[in-house]
Amino acid sequence: MSISENEGPPRGQADAAAAVDQRAKDEALEFEARGGRAFTIKIDRTEFHVHERSLTGLQLRHLPNPPIGPDRDLFEVVPGGSDIKVLDDMEVKMRDGLRFFTAPAQINPGSR
Repeated sequence: MSISENEGPPRGQADAAAAVDQRAKDEALEFEARGGRAFTIKIDRTEFHVHERSLTGLQLRHLPNPPIGPDRDLFEVVPGGSDIKVLDDMEVKMRDGLRFFTAPAQINPGSR
């Protein structure tokens, strides 16, 4: 049995792609329904209001004044789970109540 080039991706991949497309559409509708209201997020307990649907790690680092420097790592708080290190090129979808914290990028145990 040969696979024709016109058959497209296997069914599982097609279903996954359709689910991703539907989620993106749902998120767009939810964002439009907000009527331009900002998302409220926190970085190191400081509240920020953002209007974008998503921000990169680098954009998040530039919200505080002064910006978060390269000597600190940025993490997204995951309640009940492992926090996620947010890299500069990672895209984070905004939602109300999203929380982030920073920590030293390099920790030297035993140094003073």
